[in-house]
Amino acid sequence: MTGARTDVEQVELANTAFYEALERGDFDELSDLWLDADAAPEAHDPDARDDEDIAEDGAEAAISCVHPGWPVLTGRGEVLRSYALIMANTEYIQFFLTDVHVGVAGDTALVTCTENILSGGPPPEAGGELGPLVGQLVVATNVFRRTVDGWKLWSHHASPVLSETDDEEGEDTPS
Repeated sequence: MTGARTDVEQVELANTAFYEALERGDFDELSDLWLDADAAPEAHDPDARDDEDIAEDGAEAAISCVHPGWPVLTGRGEVLRSYALIMANTEYIQFFLTDVHVGVAGDTALVTCTENILSGGPPPEAGGELGPLVGQLVVATNVFRRTVDGWKLWSHHASPVLSETDDEEGEDTPS
């Protein structure tokens, strides 16, 4: 496809790039995808605030992240450290995204999706190429902001999806 892409297409590409960088363990690319306090809004927006306004108002550019089971992480340093930790301790991770929905309002975009995650840790001491693979179902909300450098992640919130186990399903059934 040639020419400018729609905002929705650009956000979809940014969202995909986020998950692909995480899968590859590419910390530099992942870092570049997150909003920076020095990032300016897209120049064409007459209501956009300039660099000085963003720098003076930390809340404007403060990024946040909630990983499943973690507390809220705020600020670029804290969020990026969390990804460095995840990458250092995850030998393999793959995301299969489903139920992806994108909405754009001005310079802000919201992506909701289901992360079907397959991951594995380091090999057991007995050897092997990879530790046991574990599947997890997580729902996520990714908020993006338009900048002069394109759409950047402003917030990521992921929560596990609880499912019934066979034992739970049989509890309400008479014997």
